[in-house]
Amino acid sequence: MFDSLKDFLRSLGNEKAGDLDADDPRVAAAALLFHVSEADGIVTDAERQRLRTLLADEFGLGPSETEAVAAAGQEAEAEAVDLFRFTSVLKAQLEEERRIRFVELLWAMTYADGQVHELEDNLIWRIAELLGVSTRDRMTMKHRAAARSAEAG
Repeated sequence: MFDSLKDFLRSLGNEKAGDLDADDPRVAAAALLFHVSEADGIVTDAERQRLRTLLADEFGLGPSETEAVAAAGQEAEAEAVDLFRFTSVLKAQLEEERRIRFVELLWAMTYADGQVHELEDNLIWRIAELLGVSTRDRMTMKHRAAARSAEAG
């Protein structure tokens, strides 16, 4: 089921780093992941590494592609005035199950430092709403990410 998301996202990987902008779903995803990592005011090395791992795994990117997408996402996030810029890209290009899966990635990003801050929780709630992901699915993805974090930790 989620393999189709990875196939779709990998198919987007044929552009050069200079062609990356916020309309690219990979960049939009990276920008939202960066925003979540920064929500509590502290970005740890574990969060930085987790962000790159999530990008590489989900988009099927090599090391240089991962860095290019991460850099473009960070730049787009720094210039953004709201979340809609990125969520609208993902909502338009991803089917519901793929958007639900993305919410799980947001939770995985949040659990990278071992805890969920209330600002991170609120931010993911807002992103999920903008993506059209139900409260039930958002909470299911939170529990799934928490369980995976506990297994890995």
